[in-house]
Parts: sequence; structure tokens; C-alpha cells
Amino acid sequence: MHKARILRRFSALLIALGGCGGGDPTEPLIAVPQPAGFAETAAETAPPQNLLTESRAQLGKRLFFEAQLSSDGTVSCSSCHQQEHGFADPRPVSVGVEGRQGKRNASHLTNLAWVRTGLFWDGRAATLEEQVGMPIEDPLEMNLPLPTAVARLAADPSYLADFNLAYGEAPTVQTLTRALASFVRTLVSSNSRYDKHLRGQEQALSESEVSGMKLFFSKETGCFHCHSEHTLSNDGFFNNGSFLEGGDVGRQALTGRTGDLGKFRVPNLRNVEVTAPYMHDGSLATLEEVVEHYARGGRGHPSTDTQIEALSLSAEDKVDLVNFLKSLTDRTFLSDPRYRL
Repeated sequence: MHKARILRRFSALLIALGGCGGGDPTEPLIAVPQPAGFAETAAETAPPQNLLTESRAQLGKRLFFEAQLSSDGTVSCSSCHQQEHGFADPRPVSVGVEGRQGKRNASHLTNLAWVRTGLFWDGRAATLEEQVGMPIEDPLEMNLPLPTAVARLAADPSYLADFNLAYGEAPTVQTLTRALASFVRTLVSSNSRYDKHLRGQEQALSESEVSGMKLFFSKETGCFHCHSEHTLSNDGFFNNGSFLEGGDVGRQALTGRTGDLGKFRVPNLRNVEVTAPYMHDGSLATLEEVVEHYARGGRGHPSTDTQIEALSLSAEDKVDLVNFLKSLTDRTFLSDPRYRL
């Protein structure tokens, strides 16, 4: 379909539905808010060859829940990225076809539209379009060659219609991954109590949460070096002290650089209360354990970044930090009916 015609149809749809509010399943998926402090909207992050449209996002959502994208028809993207868990997996590592165990914890998919330095824990995917196809082909996950996935979709008349509406052609590897990437771009979380506080609602946070926030962004803890005020990440890779000798070498396996030993992507902390377990290996079960990890300065391996050092935190400080992290939970996002089939 011609780009201008798509835009006209979407504009008409927005007018008919009266804008966005986040709680109506008939609202457009792409009518997502721009988080405070972000330089561009989710739509503006899309590449020119895959402009974000409603038909593409809706097709991507359908594909996100499609188990036929796995070799045995039992696993979908949604199997390991569950909305109630912030589109993360509550298991330490995900379970793929035939019960195969993954190697790392499945990261959440929230606000990935703004990531610029590579996706996955090691940053091996440069774009969302590249990232979304990898789990489909991974032998430990969905274990299905992308051309085979496309053939399955092309045999379904309803998918043929959806792909023609979204991309003006039958499904291809390229349009399959573009559609999935379009849906992931709509997974925007920006309505936690912390966000409301940033927007000027001073009463949105409790006294303990405010104390935890001040501590989080203080020089005393230095958490803000990796988790900035708005994005809650620095979009980089860091050895946070979770690496142990003989363990997963992280980004070093991709780059071969000695200095990348034990480095993993710094996740944003959106909805961190519900994305347990934590770290690349799912080794920490609770936020309390995460705070303790940083309070003792990590696990002690010499490759740990020098910014990770033992902290002098009182029991009250630790409670306040955990309470602040819980204020990052966006209940509207976790229950938004637009993200369900």
C-alpha cells in the first residue's frame, strides 16, 4: 500500500477513536506516549524502510503470539516475554522447543525503540529488525529457519491478507522481521509513579521512595552512572560484578576484546519489580538481593568495573532503594489490553 494512503487511513482512525488513553483495546497500538525526557517518539525511531504504521504493528502483534513460528508449534515470542512480567520471562533462563534450556535470562522488551548500541545482553543485534528474527532460528529457542517460517505464513490466507495490507506483498523474511519489530516499538512504558513524579506530581512517591530516589541518583551509590534519570539506562555495556571465573564471558565472546570480559548490556529498569529474576543469568531472585549485590561491591572478580565498590548502606537505605525501584512499575502498561490478542 502506498505510504500516503496508509498515513491517511491511520489519521482517519485516530480521529474516529478520539486519541489515546491506554485502556481501550480498540485504541491504535502505535498511539503510544513519548516518555518524559526522551528526544523522539517511538514512531520516529523506526527506520525509513519500516515506518511504524498501525497495520504493521497489528501484524507484528499477531506474529508475536504465533506458535507456528517454532519448529514444533509450541513456542511463541510471548512464551518468554510475558506482559504481566514487563515482557520478560519469570524463569532464570527461557525454555524453548522440546524443553531446551536457554543460556541467558530473557530480557524485557520495554522501551527498546530507543536502544542504539545493540540488542541482547551482548549487543549482537544492531537493530530491532535484526534482533526479532534471531530467537526464531535459535536451536535452543524456536528452532525454525526464517524461510520455513515465511512458507508457513504464506500458506495461511489470513496472513497473506495481513501482509498485503501492511507491506503490499506476500510475507518475506524481511517483512516478517519488520512486522515483529514494529510491534516491539509500541511496547512503551511511561506511566509509573516515578514518571508521574517527573511530570510534577510530587505526591506520586512516598517518603521512603523519595529517599530511595535521592540515594539512587547520589554520588554515594553512583547508580545514575548506568541508569540515567529518564531512560533508566546508559545504553551501554558494563561489568557489574556478576561475572565469575569460568562463567559467561558476555560481550567478549562477540568482540574478542579483553576489556569486554563479563560485560553485559545495561538494562533499563522499567517495571523492574516484575521482571525477576535478575542479571544475565537470572541468578538473583529479588530486588533485595540485587541491592545486596551492589552493596557488597559485586562478587569480587578482578574484571569488575572500578565503579562497583562496596557501599555503606544502612538497613533503612536498602529498604528505601527497593521501594524506589518498585515505584518504576507501570501498572497501566502491564495491563494494557492492546498488547493482548
